[in-house]
Amino acid sequence: MTATTPPPPYEGLHHRVEGPASAPVLVLGPSLGTSTALWDAVAPELSATHRVVRWDLPGHGSSPASLIGPGATVDDLARLVLGLADALGAHRFSYAGVSLGGAVGLHLAAHHPDRVESLAVVCSSAHFGGSAPWRERAATVRREGLDALVAGADARWFTPGFTVPELVADHRRTDPEAYAACCDALADFDLRDRLATITAPTLVLAGREDPATPPAHAREIADAVPGAALIEIPGASHLAPAERPEAVLAALRGHLTADAAGKRGTAVRRQVLGDAHVDRAQAGQSAFTAPFQDFISRYAWGEIWTDPTLSRRERSMITLTALVAHGHLDELAIHVRAARRNGLTPEEIGAVLLQTAVYCGVPAANAAFAVAQCVLADPID
Repeated sequence: MTATTPPPPYEGLHHRVEGPASAPVLVLGPSLGTSTALWDAVAPELSATHRVVRWDLPGHGSSPASLIGPGATVDDLARLVLGLADALGAHRFSYAGVSLGGAVGLHLAAHHPDRVESLAVVCSSAHFGGSAPWRERAATVRREGLDALVAGADARWFTPGFTVPELVADHRRTDPEAYAACCDALADFDLRDRLATITAPTLVLAGREDPATPPAHAREIADAVPGAALIEIPGASHLAPAERPEAVLAALRGHLTADAAGKRGTAVRRQVLGDAHVDRAQAGQSAFTAPFQDFISRYAWGEIWTDPTLSRRERSMITLTALVAHGHLDELAIHVRAARRNGLTPEEIGAVLLQTAVYCGVPAANAAFAVAQCVLADPID
């Protein structure tokens, strides 16, 4: 038996992993000047259902400063995150990030949609107020270090009277050159023209009292990303996971649960309606229709059709009756095929339609029999 060579050790972003190895992966991204500690009050709770991966920006926390240099971009940071995900064997993952970490998530969702299962953008923006202020900050940090910025961290990050000493200490320990390179990335970042292409289920969280990325920036993202949800958190400034962890945790749990329902619903929809029908529906999806397709997958198929109170056979009979009653003949044809997949015989389908003649009217049943006869003449696909 030939011995296999173990993969080389991962040499990249410092990270922490919590939760079951078999659970879906959730990557948590940090804000400029912070570390994995930003998520201390949230990550342990999320690790009950997810394999939570927190990472440090280059030169922040325990990540090497050498990972980026002057002129760095958000794409550079996104590639480092993809390298970390690859090292952990996570081809697909959910992602939540704050500020610069949120920008990384937006970039990943727009440029690597095959990797991002769902996205949460926390106290972030699709642009950060133009390049000039960030280039000035980068120049100041390279010249004078971080002392002046650290002194004003509480005012930028939190509402008056609130602080997290560990995060402020992390800010003080950050490598100035790496911090300045992250400022370079923020200076050039503007994803507004790509927001409409994002297909991952997206949640946007805003701190109502955030001066750095005000709620208007969050609304801009939510208005442009198809189907995105927006939540404003009262009493939160820029680092909402540290200042209002309960609200952030509740929002992320709801978002991740809804995403799970969507995946479950898509699987059931394919089982009942067939791959060909679902593939056509998804191929024809646009930014305008995406929210409706998501609603169908999550609610109709992810919650109603998966409720074990009624069998799929019973649900098919109810659905056929409702479609006959309302004259939805195109949908009726789809669900006659679905009824066959759910185990109804042609004779049972005929009995359901005969029942509709009594309660929905003979003309409606007559049209339904014509549709069903055409469908039943073809084999089940």
